[in-house]
Amino acid sequence: MLLYFLSYLVVLNLTGFITVGVDKRKARKREWRIRERTFFIISLIGGCPGVYSGLLFFRHKTRHWYFMIGIPAIFILQLILLFYFKNHIHW
Repeated sequence: MLLYFLSYLVVLNLTGFITVGVDKRKARKREWRIRERTFFIISLIGGCPGVYSGLLFFRHKTRHWYFMIGIPAIFILQLILLFYFKNHIHW
């Protein structure tokens, strides 16, 4: 079960990182862009590290406060919830 969860997180974070890179490339070429909502959805379902790393690596959307504060805030909330459930729910 843990292996599946870790595999899910790896794939999701790679997807988030690549999605940011694709959007940056499209922005430079003035092509149709990926919705900002997509980055937040990927982050909400566990891809925060990948999306945030992509933002910093590709220097994309770093002037938007809601990305630079919002993505880490989602990640911190997820970590708090993870530790809470780990300590209060016994599987």
